[in-house]
Amino acid sequence: MFQRIGPAAFKKDLGNTLALCEHLGQPQLTFPSIHIAGTNGKGSTAHFLSAIFSAAGFKTGLYTSPHYRDFRERIKINGALIPKRAVIQFVEANRAFAEQLKPSFFEWTVGLAFDYFAKEKVDIAVIETGLGGRLDSTNVITPIVSVITNIGYDHQNMLGDTLPLIAGEKAGIIKPGIPVVIGETHPETANIFLDKAKASGSPIIFADQHLVASPKRATETHVAYDVFQDGKLRYQDLSLNQLGDYQHKNLVTVLQTMEVIAPMFPKFKQEKFLVEAIRVGLSNLKRLSNFMGRWEYISKSPRVLCDSAHNEDGIRLAMKAIEIIPHKKLHFVFGTVNDKPPTKVLSLLPKNARYYFAKANIPRGLDAVSLAQQGEGMGLQGKAYKSVRIALAAAKRAAAPDDLVFVGGSIFVVAEVI
Repeated sequence: MFQRIGPAAFKKDLGNTLALCEHLGQPQLTFPSIHIAGTNGKGSTAHFLSAIFSAAGFKTGLYTSPHYRDFRERIKINGALIPKRAVIQFVEANRAFAEQLKPSFFEWTVGLAFDYFAKEKVDIAVIETGLGGRLDSTNVITPIVSVITNIGYDHQNMLGDTLPLIAGEKAGIIKPGIPVVIGETHPETANIFLDKAKASGSPIIFADQHLVASPKRATETHVAYDVFQDGKLRYQDLSLNQLGDYQHKNLVTVLQTMEVIAPMFPKFKQEKFLVEAIRVGLSNLKRLSNFMGRWEYISKSPRVLCDSAHNEDGIRLAMKAIEIIPHKKLHFVFGTVNDKPPTKVLSLLPKNARYYFAKANIPRGLDAVSLAQQGEGMGLQGKAYKSVRIALAAAKRAAAPDDLVFVGGSIFVVAEVI
């Protein structure tokens, strides 16, 4: 299980997934799907799209990873977790075949998701890749649109150590004749996508070349945006039920994706229905999609903010967003995994914060003492704690009412406190 042990669980081969899907009767062919890859933002993008389709009355499947508290978070329909009964029945029905095939945890879960969505007769499914794209277990679907949010450095030991190499792996989800939306234009990777799309005969559009989302105001639960398309106001006061300054990037990707696929659905051919679905879906995002773990406040006194950013680009955006939050002192509960060198991420963290270093409660968690020592070498002052919860308790005790406690560095650190 990659979530626990890391690269050793990753299989660079679609053979098991194809065999499992054949055994299950090719469930992935029974529903239309949207396929999403990218270094950052793909989980947010997937949830945004799921909420929009749910708001429009579609029975909407959503497959994402990893999970925070409950394995069933990975597989949802209209925000509802897959029932325990369905998981148990799937395992019992397919145990003998699985014992022969020996699929990975992720391959097995992908098969479960496809089988569940097919049996429940979803109208559409939003499918997030786990890692990369080309050889990701989800890459056995033929979607109605492929979405690649952005390209940054993450999992270089498996995907390549340059942005073009990583982009090449993500571009593997582009299918012949299927339109593709790229969220962010990057000079090092744009041609990778253009060349792949041209070779596949796939219409391609870069969302950020046409749409700009400008935040206007925020409450404790929502941010209102004005969205401009090719310089003209397209959506005024578009309310998003998700905080985080960086979400404007994902919002643009989602809106461009809806523009591309709207003509495929009779319900969306009338502009007013498309706009209404977008407005209702995004303003009720958490209720409709069960979204969690991204820029989420879990306490008011002191204020405790969690975010799942865990690689260079994600941390950089999160740190910029923290700067504009009013606070006196910053207390930072931080942990990471042991299969990624932490120095680049540590170099991006603010020097004026007090750090509470902790090991996430998984085998991949990096030892807190080692992390604290490396942090000290980067000018970060703090202590090591035996667990994330103990670290958070210490931070909350030390924080004054007008301070901010931030919990991050890893999805698995956030999972322990939300």
